[in-house]
Amino acid sequence: MNSLVVSPSPHVRSEVTTQELMLSVIIALIPALVVSVIHFGLGAIIVTLTSVISCLAFEYLITRFFLKKKSTIADCSAILTGLLLAFNLPANLPIGIVIVGAFVAIVIGKMSFGGLGQNPFNPALVGRVFLLLSFPVQMTTWPKPMGFATKYIDGETGATTLAMIKNHFGTVPTDIDLLLGNMGGSLGEVSAVALLLGFAFLLYRKVITWHIPVTIFATVFVFQGILFAASPADFASPVTHLLSGGLMLGAIFMATDYVTSPMSKMGCVVYAIGIAVITVVIRNFGAYPEGMSFAILIMNAVTPLINTYIKPKRFGEVK
Repeated sequence: MNSLVVSPSPHVRSEVTTQELMLSVIIALIPALVVSVIHFGLGAIIVTLTSVISCLAFEYLITRFFLKKKSTIADCSAILTGLLLAFNLPANLPIGIVIVGAFVAIVIGKMSFGGLGQNPFNPALVGRVFLLLSFPVQMTTWPKPMGFATKYIDGETGATTLAMIKNHFGTVPTDIDLLLGNMGGSLGEVSAVALLLGFAFLLYRKVITWHIPVTIFATVFVFQGILFAASPADFASPVTHLLSGGLMLGAIFMATDYVTSPMSKMGCVVYAIGIAVITVVIRNFGAYPEGMSFAILIMNAVTPLINTYIKPKRFGEVK
């Protein structure tokens, strides 16, 4: 007797594996990682290795000893989470705090929901925001980029570009400096050129589509442009906002997360507009000079609602 096997979606499958997708994103992050090491030296290496190794260790321990399942670290998602978490941290952050961030990202942000594919929020951003709220002094103390002369813990520190803009002090780096990364900030926000190279690679490999990043860039440019045109003395130019902070890192590598972003192209556009508007509002009128992390997490929470009302075309539908 033949049996009918009914399985849950997705029914359209691809030969591309999760590991291949994760490796493609990791490769796309290499230019930014190289730039961060060039600017921050040993601190960038210590923070990145600590974050990646901690994420791998926590995921292995949770899957093997708590969930009693086969380890999932081979899919490389924990490595990617560790990299993205490190890219959201200053290069002088103490090792203990980095480990706490990795614990929150993997154990709370990912594995508590069932692991990869079931987490409603981007794990790296969950870890980053937790650290920002728990260790605000350490998370907002930025080393100045001095190459391998930069001391890991007790080096010279300074404000980020967005902090200078918001508090109206210091000399704001030029757009060329922002492009090349000659400024203080998190590991992954120090070079727009490096991040754009990664973006081009992901588009070439068809790992992501243009809809979310380009919509975020365009919306930020328009809304910030309106504020800048209304009062240039009070608001920075839209180009400066695009090139500074974690906007490009978030738009390209975190807002595009398959699990936490909408399924349809139109839904992705709505989601991206929401991220951009919230980011502009927080940056200009909120307590924090940066708002990208909060904006992405907020819109992660809205993603199920977007998927409910903006659905992709059904397979085989004629309309």
